[in-house]
Amino acid sequence: MIRILLAEDQAMVRGALAALLNLEDDIEVVSEVARGDEVLPAALAARPDVALLDIEMPGGDGLGAALSLRQSLPGCRVVILTTFGRSGYLRQAMESGAVGFLLKDAPAAELAVAIRRVMAGERVVDPDLALSALSEGSNPLTRREREVLAASLDGATIADIASRLVVTEGTVRNHLSIAIQKMGARNRIEAARLAEEKGWL
Repeated sequence: MIRILLAEDQAMVRGALAALLNLEDDIEVVSEVARGDEVLPAALAARPDVALLDIEMPGGDGLGAALSLRQSLPGCRVVILTTFGRSGYLRQAMESGAVGFLLKDAPAAELAVAIRRVMAGERVVDPDLALSALSEGSNPLTRREREVLAASLDGATIADIASRLVVTEGTVRNHLSIAIQKMGARNRIEAARLAEEKGWL
Protein backbone atom coordinates (compact mmCIF):
# COMPACT_ATOMS: atom_id res chain seq x y z
CA MET A 1 0.00 0.00 0.00
CA ILE A 2 1.34 3.45 -0.98
CA ARG A 3 0.79 5.88 1.89
CA ILE A 4 -0.03 9.47 0.89
CA LEU A 5 0.12 12.81 2.69
CA LEU A 6 -2.07 15.41 0.97
CA ALA A 7 -1.40 19.14 1.52
CA GLU A 8 -4.02 21.38 -0.09
CA ASP A 9 -5.61 24.49 1.43
CA GLN A 10 -8.94 24.26 -0.41
CA ALA A 11 -11.09 21.80 1.55
CA MET A 12 -13.24 20.77 -1.41
CA VAL A 13 -10.25 20.06 -3.65
CA ARG A 14 -8.47 18.20 -0.84
CA GLY A 15 -11.55 16.09 -0.16
CA ALA A 16 -12.03 15.27 -3.85
CA LEU A 17 -8.37 14.28 -4.28
CA ALA A 18 -8.45 12.11 -1.16
CA ALA A 19 -11.66 10.39 -2.30
CA LEU A 20 -10.23 9.71 -5.78
CA LEU A 21 -6.95 8.35 -4.45
CA ASN A 22 -8.65 6.15 -1.85
CA LEU A 23 -10.55 4.42 -4.67
CA GLU A 24 -7.23 2.93 -5.84
CA ASP A 25 -6.48 -0.56 -4.49
CA ASP A 26 -2.83 0.22 -3.75
CA ILE A 27 -3.07 3.84 -2.50
CA GLU A 28 -4.19 5.16 0.89
CA VAL A 29 -4.36 8.79 2.03
CA VAL A 30 -3.03 8.63 5.59
CA SER A 31 -2.81 12.36 6.36
CA GLU A 32 -4.43 15.59 5.12
CA VAL A 33 -3.29 19.13 5.95
CA ALA A 34 -4.38 22.60 4.82
CA ARG A 35 -1.26 24.64 5.66
CA GLY A 36 2.39 24.60 4.66
CA ASP A 37 3.59 24.64 8.26
CA GLU A 38 1.53 21.51 9.03
CA VAL A 39 3.26 19.37 6.39
CA LEU A 40 6.41 18.36 8.27
CA PRO A 41 4.77 17.55 11.65
CA ALA A 42 2.06 15.52 9.87
CA ALA A 43 4.65 13.70 7.76
CA LEU A 44 6.79 12.87 10.80
CA ALA A 45 3.69 11.46 12.52
CA ALA A 46 2.23 9.52 9.56
CA ARG A 47 5.47 8.52 7.73
CA PRO A 48 3.95 8.69 4.21
CA ASP A 49 5.66 7.27 1.13
CA VAL A 50 4.57 10.22 -1.02
CA ALA A 51 3.64 13.81 -0.13
CA LEU A 52 1.36 15.60 -2.61
CA LEU A 53 1.90 19.32 -2.02
CA ASP A 54 0.11 22.38 -3.36
CA ILE A 55 2.42 25.37 -3.90
CA GLU A 56 0.38 28.26 -2.52
CA MET A 57 -0.92 27.59 0.98
CA PRO A 58 -1.17 29.65 4.15
CA GLY A 59 1.60 29.08 6.69
CA GLY A 60 4.32 28.50 4.09
CA ASP A 61 4.36 27.25 0.52
CA GLY A 62 4.77 23.74 -0.84
CA LEU A 63 8.28 24.47 -2.10
CA GLY A 64 9.51 25.25 1.41
CA ALA A 65 7.66 22.20 2.74
CA ALA A 66 9.36 20.04 0.08
CA LEU A 67 12.77 21.23 1.24
CA SER A 68 11.89 20.48 4.89
CA LEU A 69 10.75 16.99 3.95
CA ARG A 70 13.95 16.30 2.01
CA GLN A 71 16.00 17.28 5.06
CA SER A 72 13.93 15.59 7.77
CA LEU A 73 12.27 12.66 5.99
CA PRO A 74 14.39 11.87 2.91
CA GLY A 75 12.52 8.63 2.19
CA CYS A 76 9.31 10.54 1.47
CA ARG A 77 8.92 11.35 -2.22
CA VAL A 78 7.47 14.80 -2.97
CA VAL A 79 5.10 15.55 -5.83
CA ILE A 80 3.98 19.14 -6.39
CA LEU A 81 0.37 19.35 -7.54
CA THR A 82 -0.56 22.88 -8.54
CA THR A 83 -2.73 25.13 -10.66
CA PHE A 84 0.29 27.29 -11.43
CA GLY A 85 2.09 25.98 -14.51
CA ARG A 86 5.07 28.32 -14.17
CA SER A 87 8.45 27.13 -15.33
CA GLY A 88 10.20 28.95 -12.47
CA TYR A 89 8.12 26.98 -9.98
CA LEU A 90 9.13 23.74 -11.68
CA ARG A 91 12.81 24.61 -11.38
CA GLN A 92 12.41 25.61 -7.70
CA ALA A 93 10.46 22.43 -6.98
CA MET A 94 13.18 20.21 -8.43
CA GLU A 95 15.85 22.15 -6.50
CA SER A 96 13.78 21.60 -3.33
CA GLY A 97 13.86 17.85 -3.84
CA ALA A 98 10.50 17.21 -5.55
CA VAL A 99 10.43 14.21 -7.90
CA GLY A 100 7.13 15.13 -9.53
CA PHE A 101 5.38 18.26 -10.76
CA LEU A 102 1.81 17.96 -12.03
CA LEU A 103 -0.93 20.42 -12.89
CA LYS A 104 -4.33 20.11 -11.25
CA ASP A 105 -6.11 20.27 -14.59
CA ALA A 106 -4.51 16.96 -15.69
CA PRO A 107 -6.89 13.95 -15.89
CA ALA A 108 -7.48 12.37 -12.46
CA ALA A 109 -6.28 8.95 -13.66
CA GLU A 110 -2.82 10.43 -14.33
CA LEU A 111 -2.31 11.23 -10.65
CA ALA A 112 -2.45 7.60 -9.49
CA VAL A 113 -0.15 6.59 -12.36
CA ALA A 114 2.29 9.37 -11.43
CA ILE A 115 2.32 8.25 -7.78
CA ARG A 116 3.18 4.69 -8.81
CA ARG A 117 5.91 5.97 -11.13
CA VAL A 118 7.62 8.06 -8.43
CA MET A 119 7.44 5.07 -6.10
CA ALA A 120 9.29 3.13 -8.81
CA GLY A 121 12.07 5.74 -8.71
CA GLU A 122 11.04 7.83 -11.72
CA ARG A 123 10.65 11.59 -12.02
CA VAL A 124 7.26 12.71 -13.30
CA VAL A 125 6.88 16.19 -14.79
CA ASP A 126 4.11 17.68 -16.93
CA PRO A 127 5.74 17.48 -20.42
CA ASP A 128 4.55 20.89 -21.69
CA LEU A 129 5.85 22.58 -18.56
CA ALA A 130 9.21 20.78 -18.82
CA LEU A 131 9.58 22.01 -22.41
CA SER A 132 8.68 25.55 -21.36
CA ALA A 133 11.21 25.48 -18.50
CA LEU A 134 13.97 24.32 -20.84
CA SER A 135 13.21 27.02 -23.41
CA GLU A 136 13.05 29.84 -20.84
CA GLY A 137 16.25 28.94 -19.03
CA SER A 138 17.02 29.80 -15.45
CA ASN A 139 15.92 32.81 -13.44
CA PRO A 140 18.17 35.75 -14.42
CA LEU A 141 17.20 37.88 -11.40
CA THR A 142 19.34 38.21 -8.29
CA ARG A 143 17.78 37.82 -4.85
CA ARG A 144 17.64 41.62 -4.34
CA GLU A 145 16.16 42.19 -7.81
CA ARG A 146 13.44 39.66 -6.99
CA GLU A 147 12.75 41.45 -3.70
CA VAL A 148 12.37 44.91 -5.28
CA LEU A 149 10.17 43.54 -8.08
CA ALA A 150 7.99 41.62 -5.63
CA ALA A 151 7.60 44.81 -3.58
CA SER A 152 6.55 46.62 -6.79
CA LEU A 153 3.62 44.29 -7.44
CA ASP A 154 1.28 46.17 -5.12
CA GLY A 155 2.19 49.55 -6.64
CA ALA A 156 4.48 50.65 -3.79
CA THR A 157 6.54 53.81 -4.34
CA ILE A 158 10.34 53.78 -4.52
CA ALA A 159 10.40 55.30 -1.01
CA ASP A 160 8.05 52.57 0.30
CA ILE A 161 10.20 49.81 -1.20
CA ALA A 162 13.41 51.38 0.18
CA SER A 163 11.85 51.60 3.63
CA ARG A 164 10.53 48.04 3.52
CA LEU A 165 13.86 46.57 2.39
CA VAL A 166 15.98 48.94 4.52
CA VAL A 167 18.05 50.24 1.58
CA THR A 168 18.41 53.65 -0.08
CA GLU A 169 16.06 54.84 -2.81
CA GLY A 170 19.03 54.95 -5.19
CA THR A 171 19.73 51.28 -4.52
CA VAL A 172 16.08 50.44 -5.25
CA ARG A 173 16.21 52.41 -8.53
CA ASN A 174 19.42 50.63 -9.59
CA HIS A 175 18.00 47.15 -8.89
CA LEU A 176 14.72 48.00 -10.61
CA SER A 177 16.50 49.38 -13.67
CA ILE A 178 18.58 46.21 -14.08
CA ALA A 179 15.56 43.95 -13.46
CA ILE A 180 13.47 45.84 -16.04
CA GLN A 181 16.26 45.40 -18.62
CA LYS A 182 16.62 41.69 -17.83
CA MET A 183 12.87 41.15 -18.21
CA GLY A 184 12.70 43.20 -21.43
CA ALA A 185 9.89 45.22 -19.85
CA ARG A 186 8.80 48.86 -20.24
CA ASN A 187 8.43 49.58 -16.52
CA ARG A 188 8.73 47.97 -13.10
CA ILE A 189 5.06 46.90 -12.89
CA GLU A 190 5.33 45.05 -16.20
CA ALA A 191 8.67 43.53 -15.16
CA ALA A 192 7.19 42.37 -11.85
CA ARG A 193 4.15 40.81 -13.56
CA LEU A 194 6.31 39.02 -16.13
CA ALA A 195 8.62 37.66 -13.42
CA GLU A 196 5.62 36.52 -11.37
CA GLU A 197 4.07 34.74 -14.38
CA LYS A 198 7.31 32.81 -14.88
CA GLY A 199 7.45 31.87 -11.18
CA TRP A 200 10.66 33.83 -10.65
CA LEU A 201 9.60 35.95 -7.67
